[in-house]
Amino acid sequence: MSVCKHQDPRIHAIQSRIRVVPNFPKPGIMFQDITTLLLDPKAFKDTIDLFVDRYKGKNISVVAGIEARGFIFGPPIALAIGAKFVPLRKPKKLPGEVFKQEYDLEYGSDCLEMHIGAVEAGERALVVDDLIATGGTLRAAMNLLERAGAEVVECACVIEIPDLKGKEKLNGKPLYVLVESR
Repeated sequence: MSVCKHQDPRIHAIQSRIRVVPNFPKPGIMFQDITTLLLDPKAFKDTIDLFVDRYKGKNISVVAGIEARGFIFGPPIALAIGAKFVPLRKPKKLPGEVFKQEYDLEYGSDCLEMHIGAVEAGERALVVDDLIATGGTLRAAMNLLERAGAEVVECACVIEIPDLKGKEKLNGKPLYVLVESR
């Protein structure tokens, strides 16, 4: 599910602030760069506000952000809805015992880790990242949270690349996106 462009005037401003960088980080990739969105305080705030409006009052106790850009959007959402923020990190970045989950990317493979004990059984979780491409990263995040006993309520991304059909890897879990890639 995505926000209808005609429904909310903030969407056009958000989409117009996302820069597309061809052939980065590899030839053939059209990189969706959110750093230009972050340079516009109003568009950045509107992005956070749209997510907060959706999730406030939904009894979400965990916002899990995927390294690294999920760390930009996740914490302000968590604070605004009264949830804790749980970082899902690249390997060997967290001290202590961790759950690990390997996954495939659009242009390679990687691994996510989460502290054991960061999430308790029965907690309601939201997974946040900047973008869904092939869906592997979001699927890995969901697996980590579910292994800890959390209920993943939804995944939320600023951008979706619909041609890569990442939504299909979410096994029917709801996905909320603000804009589609250009």
